[in-house]
Parts: sequence; C-alpha cells; structure tokens
Amino acid sequence: MTAPVREDGVHRTDALVRLTDAHVVHKARSGGVFTRDRVYALTGADLTVVPGETTGVVGESGCGKSTLAKVLVGVQRPTSGTVTFRGRDLWSLRPDERRTAVGGSTGMIFQDPSTALNRRLPVRRILRDPLDVHRRGTAAERADRVKELMSLVGLPRALADALPGQLSGGQRQRVAIARALALDPDLVVADEPTSALDVSVRAQILNLLLDLKERLGLALVFVSHDIQTVRRMSDRVITMYLGRIVEESPADEVTDRSRHPYTRALFSATPGLLDPVDPIPLSGPVPSATRPPSGCPFRTRCWKADEECATLMPDFTAASTPGHRFRCHHPVEEGRSTRALVAQAVSAAEATALADLPFQQHIREPS
Repeated sequence: MTAPVREDGVHRTDALVRLTDAHVVHKARSGGVFTRDRVYALTGADLTVVPGETTGVVGESGCGKSTLAKVLVGVQRPTSGTVTFRGRDLWSLRPDERRTAVGGSTGMIFQDPSTALNRRLPVRRILRDPLDVHRRGTAAERADRVKELMSLVGLPRALADALPGQLSGGQRQRVAIARALALDPDLVVADEPTSALDVSVRAQILNLLLDLKERLGLALVFVSHDIQTVRRMSDRVITMYLGRIVEESPADEVTDRSRHPYTRALFSATPGLLDPVDPIPLSGPVPSATRPPSGCPFRTRCWKADEECATLMPDFTAASTPGHRFRCHHPVEEGRSTRALVAQAVSAAEATALADLPFQQHIREPS
C-alpha cells in the first residue's frame, strides 16, 4: 500500500503525533508588580512524528526545543493550534482519556537524571511506578517487567535497591531511559539526554538509545544543541530559532546542503574533525523571546538580511530533495559549501563594521 503523501511530497505512514500551527505563549513577571511580559516560546509549529523514525531537533539554548518536546508528549498545552495523537485531538479529550492515550504510549527522557529521578526511591520503585499508575499487569508481572527493563538498558540487578544518589551519572540516565520505556511506548522524546554527562559516558548512552530504537521499533525525538550529534542520531533534522521551526531536512543533507543560513551557522560552530571549517560569524546577541523582531526572527544576526526580511516572515519553501523545506527569503544557494559561506559572512561582517565607523575614519589623509 502506498503511504499518504504530504504537501511537501514526502511519503508518510499514519502519524503518531502531528502539530498544526502550535503556539505556546507564557506570561512572565517583569519589572512592575502589575505588568507581565509575553514570552513567545513556540510560534506556528507544524511537525509530524511518524512510527520508527528518529527526528532530531537542534538550536541554541532558549530556542523552544524543550517546549516543543513537552507539547509532543502532552505535558505542555499549546496556547493555540492543535496536537493530534493517532488522529485524535489531544486537548479535546477528557483528562483520563488523555492520560491513558498519551501516558501509556509515550516516554520522556529529561536532561539531568539527578533531578529527574526521585532521590528517595530505589531503582526498583522508580521503574515500577509507571506500571502501578497505569495498572499494567499483576504484582508479579510488574516485578518481572522491572527486571526486564534493567536488563534492557544494561543495569545489573544488584542495583535494584540502590538509591539514585548511589549511582553514577551514566547509571542514573540508564534508569531514566528504562523508566521511559516501562510502558512499552511507541514514541520516546529525549530532551538533551547527554548534556549533563561526562564526555566518556555520552557515547555509551547515545549508542544505547540507537540500539533500543532499532530493537523496539520506536519513534524517537532527539533534542540537542549539538548539530553533529543530532545528524548522526537522526533520520531528519528540525532546526529551530527563537521559537520557530526554520528548516526541516534529511539528516544526510544538514551539513553541506541545508538552505537556511542559521542551520549552516550551527553546523560551522561544531565542525567535524576530518574537515574543520571556521565558524560563520553571527553579529549581535540572540533577540529576546518577549520582544521578537519583526519579519524573520534571524534577520538581526544574518549576513544576508535586507528590508524584505524585516517586514515579512517567509513561508516554507520546498527544496529539490523530498522532505527538505526551509523558511528564508534569501536561502543559501543549493550546493554551496559551508566553507564558501564562511568567507561570504566574514566579508559582510567586515563591510558592516566599516559602515558603522565615523565618516572621517573612512577618509585617508592626503599624501
């Protein structure tokens, strides 16, 4: 049977989760007692997560990655827009229906296992809790499931009665992964799962996630600020900037075939060892999420920006490769190397700096 075709031409099986024009706006207290700023954490997100696929989400800190992850698993309700889970509008369900539908089919791995796990509970109890809450099996079956989960993530049974504080960072994250898998979910969202771990342990946890994804047939959403890790872990990569999805591309195209300038800048900032390049210079700080720029949010740091970028947020444009789309008025030319972009961006930065100098500094004294 032929899978349905999305508007961008990509064949997709039935979606597990689909976001349509999802917005999340928080109210944050500002200087005055009676005033509150609006924080635009997520803006107009359209995303489909399908069975068996790993979707990487990348971007700088504060770009909305974690908010997107929470919306996907039903932890965060969007301010507007829809979230459908297996074709059902998630937030139109009764709370008990939503808890059963989403809680029993999704798992989440948080950034820091030392704070994500209850430090007063032993490993055995931590892993059994989801089974107790959702009333899965008998007491004996739950005990067997705990043993199975520990074996699945490579934890010795002798640690079943250990407290989180008695474990290493890698062991704690393995407990967090086992807990996320307790209910045999179809979707697991990993929010920066290795950022709190030592470098020597990160590769072990990443390899474990890849192995579990293949063995269990999971859909995995992998959130990270490291585009190189995301590229290696994922089938497709979502780039976010200031709460917006600005590019979606197959993982093997995210290095030298991505079209959005910001994706290229991210890649250049974490280059591979075999073919290192200088980072693309971005001028200025990341804009505030309480007062995002007009038009394209990246324009205040982009070397290609002009007046059009300041007035209008671009719609998605489909690239020549199926499954690749981007939002940019002046995208990177297809096939242009990141190394060439570095030179272009440096020249633009130098020209801007020269234009900002006082007029008399441009005038050379007569000889």
